[in-house]
Amino acid sequence: MNLKRKEDESVYDYHKRLIYGKLVDRTIDADYSELAPYVYGKDYAPDVARRMMYGSRATLDILEEEFEENISIDDIELLDSLSIKKRELQKERAKLQTEKTEYNRWIREDAREELFLEKIIEAITDCAPPPAEPIISRDDIQTQQEGVLCFADCHFGKEFKVYGLNGEILNEYSPDIFYQRMNSLLAQTIERGHQNNLHSIKVLFLGDALDGFLRHSQLMTLKYGVVDSAIYYGKYMADWLHKLSQEFNVEYYQVCGNHGELRLLDGRKNEHLDDNIEKVTLEIIRAYNINNPNLKIVENKSGNIFTDVCGYNILGIHGEIKDSKNAMKDYMTVYNEEIDYLICGHKHHSSLVNCGYKKYIIGIGSIVGSDDFSMRILRTSEASANFLIFEKNKGRTVDYSIILN
Repeated sequence: MNLKRKEDESVYDYHKRLIYGKLVDRTIDADYSELAPYVYGKDYAPDVARRMMYGSRATLDILEEEFEENISIDDIELLDSLSIKKRELQKERAKLQTEKTEYNRWIREDAREELFLEKIIEAITDCAPPPAEPIISRDDIQTQQEGVLCFADCHFGKEFKVYGLNGEILNEYSPDIFYQRMNSLLAQTIERGHQNNLHSIKVLFLGDALDGFLRHSQLMTLKYGVVDSAIYYGKYMADWLHKLSQEFNVEYYQVCGNHGELRLLDGRKNEHLDDNIEKVTLEIIRAYNINNPNLKIVENKSGNIFTDVCGYNILGIHGEIKDSKNAMKDYMTVYNEEIDYLICGHKHHSSLVNCGYKKYIIGIGSIVGSDDFSMRILRTSEASANFLIFEKNKGRTVDYSIILN
């Protein structure tokens, strides 16, 4: 029983609804004294309120009868016309409000994208590349070997702790821990490279450099904003590759991961695959090393990594595949290329699958280690990367699993 005046109800219609509801339709079951403040705006004793309402009813009956008798066809048509015009006016007002809302949304989106681009451009132009001397050629001491460093899933910017059943910390992660692990990876790569008398190393990054772009809930676990995360990561990796290139000739390859998708417009998965923040981190790396003769950045227009190592074809992908064996066959069919090694990230879990004679699928662990994703799919593993040694006519002869936590 609604005794309050409705939003689109006139004073006359409101008064009539209460009087008729009490005395005619019997749809309002309330005392006269209870109704008085709504009908007349004041409190009255029950008997006084009852007499007033019966008087109001008589007045309303007269008005209704007079209205029906005196109204003409022209009046009805005029009222209909006014009603139509009123509806049209309301519709136009609603359209204007909708347009205004969409315009304001567009302004917010446009301003956000402009700020995003300004920050990235500023980060790239601020890069001051250090001087780099060409490495003296060591072809005379080469042993027909080449190194391939593979790592993936840094999820930089993320902060968390994963606990075990007894309350122990299974894994902890933060930007500082990322720096520690990557510094350890750099030192161990340089050590292994010199141990094997290598002249060159190919670095394969298999995606998901950053975290927090897919959904709003991820922002809660980020130490920095997503733009700042991209800038910090890009500058750090630019310097990291510069240091590695002071020891070896380096070729750098990368693929974009699913976590780098910006989804600025509609937030749907795979809707804007070309808008990926990891392309920006690559440009920061490139700008920082523009004068570095020891570092070559290699891009493939397919979006994947494809390179020859000691005569063996390697395809690097982020790794959002269900059946790796079938995926390897599918990739060979789609691209009409022989693939000897398919190297994947994404699953935060290292693996090795033999698919035939000197054909392997290598799953790379993650820099982040066990997190909410790996715990959910029950494929936990330590933070790790792989440093592979290839030899001509032999393929992968050594696989250093570099544990980072």
